[in-house]
Amino acid sequence: MHTSFSEISNIIRNRRTTKPGKMNGQRIPDEQVEKLLELADWAPTHGHTEPWRFKVYAGDKVQDFCQAHAELYRKHTEQEKYLQEKYDKLLYMGDKVSHVIVAYMQRGNLPKIPALEEIAATSCAIQNLLLGATALGIASYWGSGGMAYRPPMKELLQLREEDVVLGILYLGYSDTPATVGKRIVPLEEKVVWM
Repeated sequence: MHTSFSEISNIIRNRRTTKPGKMNGQRIPDEQVEKLLELADWAPTHGHTEPWRFKVYAGDKVQDFCQAHAELYRKHTEQEKYLQEKYDKLLYMGDKVSHVIVAYMQRGNLPKIPALEEIAATSCAIQNLLLGATALGIASYWGSGGMAYRPPMKELLQLREEDVVLGILYLGYSDTPATVGKRIVPLEEKVVWM
C-alpha cells in the first residue's frame, strides 16, 4: 500500500515546533520512540556512511541530562555573561517532556565525503524523526540553545572532535493545539526555473 502524496504532504505541512514548556508530562512509549529512530535511519547517505547518531534519555535520565546541561552552562560561562534565568531554563527544560534525544553527526571514515554532506545527512535523519513524531501525534522541539554546540557538550557525550552535535530533541505530548504554519518569503522568490 502506497502512502498518498496528500497524506505525506499533510504531515510535512503540519509539523510544528512545540516548546518543552507546552508539553504535558505524559510519557511516550519507548517502542514509539524506537519507531521514530528507525525512520531516522532511512535518511539519504553518501557512501553509506550513515553518520547520524542519537543519545536517548528517558525516565529519570531526562532530568539527569537537564541537570548536566545546566551545570555545563554554569561551569563554562564567563561570570559576566552568566544568567541565572538561562541556567534555570536549561535545568527545568525537561520537566514536561517524555524523552530527550541528542542528535549528532559521527564523522565517517571516508575523508573524500565532505563533513557538510555528513551534517546534511544527519539533518535529514532528524527531519525524518520529526515528521514521524507528527504522524504519531507527538510534539517535538529541535533545540540548539545552551551548550548544544559548545565543546563541553561533546565532552559530556564522549564525542570526538570531528563529530558535530546538531541539536537536542525534546519529545512529548501537548494539550495545546499546533499553530497554523506560515512562510514569510513567497516560494516564487526562492525558486528560479532554468
